[in-house]
Amino acid sequence: MEPPKYLLLSYDAEAEFNGEDGYAEPWATCAEAEGLFSDPPRPERGTYELLGCALEGELRTALTRTRADGSAPLGLLVLEVLDKKGERVVEWELDYARVIDDRPCARDLTLRDITVEASESVDNASDYPQRPPLSPGYRLSGAENRHWGTCKDLAYIRTGPPETPTPSLRLLGCSPSGALRAALDAGEEDLGHAKVLRLDAHGRTVQAAVEGELTAWIPSARGRGLVDLTLEPWSERPPTVAPEVWDLWWAGRLSEPNLWAQCSAEGREFWLRTALTNHTYGEPDRPPGTAYHLDGRHITDAHGFFCAIGEAVNGPGGYFGWGLDALNDCLRGRWGAHAPFSLVWHDADIARACLGVTPHTDYRPVTFEELLAFFAEKHIDVRLA
Repeated sequence: MEPPKYLLLSYDAEAEFNGEDGYAEPWATCAEAEGLFSDPPRPERGTYELLGCALEGELRTALTRTRADGSAPLGLLVLEVLDKKGERVVEWELDYARVIDDRPCARDLTLRDITVEASESVDNASDYPQRPPLSPGYRLSGAENRHWGTCKDLAYIRTGPPETPTPSLRLLGCSPSGALRAALDAGEEDLGHAKVLRLDAHGRTVQAAVEGELTAWIPSARGRGLVDLTLEPWSERPPTVAPEVWDLWWAGRLSEPNLWAQCSAEGREFWLRTALTNHTYGEPDRPPGTAYHLDGRHITDAHGFFCAIGEAVNGPGGYFGWGLDALNDCLRGRWGAHAPFSLVWHDADIARACLGVTPHTDYRPVTFEELLAFFAEKHIDVRLA
């Protein structure tokens, strides 16, 4: 009989928020989950008009590139709402921003009106960055608080498909225990809140899958005493690429490198989330000056690079950042390696040829040259082999 793939735990949102340990009670092991996976809708991209801009830094550079190439990537664009004294009130963010046009500002010919395509950040507290009375407008910046200038006003057009409802999650072949078993035996209608964990073949947790409310149950056709449970998720479900990653982690803690190379580009992105979940925090870093060997044979995209450097530093299934900002955080220590150190990049020509392909309207992945420049800035000695 195949080991169960999922574990159902009791869930207490307040206890989890407060960081309490040991509150979750095992409620059931489950053979399979039906309707678990769902890709979130693509971030809604809209056209935004930044009106009356005085430009600085990378935003000015992006404008020059737009005039030459038709568009230019910005990445994160932060609008700081200013009060009448010019002090920051709140921040409002646009993700994966790309400049697509500019023209003189009709109200002040010394300023520019800029058109960008972008997605509203899910972390924004409101749908629109409302300015207080007598506000001069917005201060513009990028990642790491890089100052890009100011703009007086913002206008935008929202586009996107309507949301479609997702089906309920059914947990099949569950063996209930504890308070859940008691609730089922008593015929209670309120079965409580639960969290679903993905397990490996040894019963160890690979990754949390979803949280929600148990709403129904029926006897399971998978065996006597087993039940099939219905759960209505309130958290984001794992993407449809999750099974290809979880299947590679099924045998247990990884000992073979480059298993991530079997995954699609989307699967590699989810691999990084799984690797982060399984990272052991707080262990001492290797001594400064250590040489790490980066296997570059499969680095054909940005996610592949971060999968590979995670394994170079922390072994198979290891994590060492999933983007430049996260990599920068890891370089500060307590993630396996601390700068300065050496990175021997084997088969680097593959990454040189593959990294940094530029889509027309989406975020541009990091290029090979930008990675080398980043490492040089952080005092990492990269040796191309």
